[in-house]
Amino acid sequence: MSYNVNEKGYYGEFGGAYIPEMLYPNVEELRQNYLKITADPEFQAEFDALLKDYVGRPTPLYFAERLSAQYNTKIYLKREDLCHTGAHKVNNTIGQILLAKRLGKKRIIAETGAGQHGVATATVCALMGLECIVYMGEIDIKRQAPNVARMKMLGAEVRPALSGSKTLKDATNEAIRDWINNPVDTYYIIGSVVGPHPYPDMVARFQSVISKEIKEQLLEKEGREIPDYVVACVGGGSNAAGAYYHFLDNPDVNIIAVEAAGLGVDSGESAATSALGKIGIIHGSKTLLMQTTDGQITEPYSISAGLDYPGVGPMHAHLFASGRAQFISITDEQAMDWGLQLSKMEGIIPAIESAHAFAVLDEMKFKKDDIVVINLSGRGDKDLNTYIDYFKL
Repeated sequence: MSYNVNEKGYYGEFGGAYIPEMLYPNVEELRQNYLKITADPEFQAEFDALLKDYVGRPTPLYFAERLSAQYNTKIYLKREDLCHTGAHKVNNTIGQILLAKRLGKKRIIAETGAGQHGVATATVCALMGLECIVYMGEIDIKRQAPNVARMKMLGAEVRPALSGSKTLKDATNEAIRDWINNPVDTYYIIGSVVGPHPYPDMVARFQSVISKEIKEQLLEKEGREIPDYVVACVGGGSNAAGAYYHFLDNPDVNIIAVEAAGLGVDSGESAATSALGKIGIIHGSKTLLMQTTDGQITEPYSISAGLDYPGVGPMHAHLFASGRAQFISITDEQAMDWGLQLSKMEGIIPAIESAHAFAVLDEMKFKKDDIVVINLSGRGDKDLNTYIDYFKL
């Protein structure tokens, strides 16, 4: 069984492009060109040079000594928090801005939840001198104020989404509306492995640099390329897709996907798509989706804005349905406690999204010789206000 996308844009039964007719030309233009453009040696050279000199790759694979001693196993952290802009998001925006330029687009739009993708998009637009409009839910604008300020400093216009739950899903809806109204000159940089084909595949390919580096770095440190476990948090799932990518077809690597249980899977205030989702269509692809019995999308909830999404990318839906990945749901409380624990034990303040992944250490038993790689997808600067309020710091 293959865990990558097929030529029709599906991962198993998930994926595809369920889009309004107005968007068909945009998405089709992308589908027909993305593989050819990204395979071009000139594109590759420019992409690699920017990842190295601008983003600061390769990011370290750090052996967490105190954590490993406490849990009696070998724990490595893939330090995506050290990327320029503070998270893995910039790997993808660099790739997509280069693609947009080659397609002759002049205006860039994006959606953002936690603001990390918005900042990463605003960053590459500043780098390339292109107009940038970022849609962000009104609630997220309030809870991620530092990132909103960053986007504005970088020259982007931040437009609030005022409908629905006023979070990531609604920001995505607004961005899609904009794209329908401006089909010719506008390129939509999607921030996760969601949306119509080819976006999930394209974003996963740009993020696959994470697992490529993990293999090279493990070989150097442990004399083997393959970890026993790769752990990542999953909202839409781009950091996870990148961390899993080069291990998908190797059954010796256990894939652990960590979702946000919010106040508890059955509390009605959760974003645990694998536990609560049914097959449905959101933002142009068929995937697992939290919904009511009559198919209305359920409002998700998580303390972390980046995991507060009612669905999951089609690649992850397939990994869940096929049993290739083990999905674990972690509550707000567990994630917040881990944010503090990691800070005190390793001197690293993680993004709350990433903190969810570490809670797996309390949920699973690992062997002494196991190599466990946790993708530390972002740093906690953007979440300091949430940490301050939560722990009364």
